[in-house]
Amino acid sequence: MPRPELIAHRGASRERPENTLAAFQRAAELGADGVELDVHLHPDGVLRVHHDPIPPGRTKGAAGGVQDATGADAEADAPPTLDATLALLAAAGLTAYCELKGAGTAPGTLAAIRRSGVRGAVHAFDHRQVAEAQRLAPEIPRGVLEISYPVDALHALTAVVGRDLWRQWAFVDEALVQKAHAAGRRVIAWTVNDAAMMTHFAAIGVDALCTDDVALARRVLES
Repeated sequence: MPRPELIAHRGASRERPENTLAAFQRAAELGADGVELDVHLHPDGVLRVHHDPIPPGRTKGAAGGVQDATGADAEADAPPTLDATLALLAAAGLTAYCELKGAGTAPGTLAAIRRSGVRGAVHAFDHRQVAEAQRLAPEIPRGVLEISYPVDALHALTAVVGRDLWRQWAFVDEALVQKAHAAGRRVIAWTVNDAAMMTHFAAIGVDALCTDDVALARRVLES
């Protein structure tokens, strides 16, 4: 059985500030196969990578704190653009798993993936955005995020013609993995930071592990 793909959650977020170029570069150095990142559309039309929404007129510093964006160096301290992030990941040979955060992020994200040439995919809790991605760029793989175990476990994924079922780790079991594989789908367990659980999910055939602790996951998956 092949080992699960190793996806760095917001980059190597145990060692560098999450969703920064430094975190993504460190994930590559640690041997990640891909990174999961969060995409927001700013009022100026620029797609930037960060987790929580940033209030108008504010920016997020390198350490993750929010501060006034009125100084001349505000752009340098702003979250990285999606274009810059994808360029780094393409050069490093990593897959970019882009979470669509907020309305209007799908068209620009898909266009950026196409421009960059990176191996890319999109996913979201708002499955309507994933359906829009299917309409706009059917060749780019899609996934749905869930924190539940529906009776029809693959319904949402099937509805958007998706590939990846992103399921919070507590709702992943062997029966789910087998059902997904029988349907030609993949299961990505998130966010898995415990060595014993990493070993367990690898043993039941989960396709990918999304983790904050890339170094630990690499050691576990190679043992």
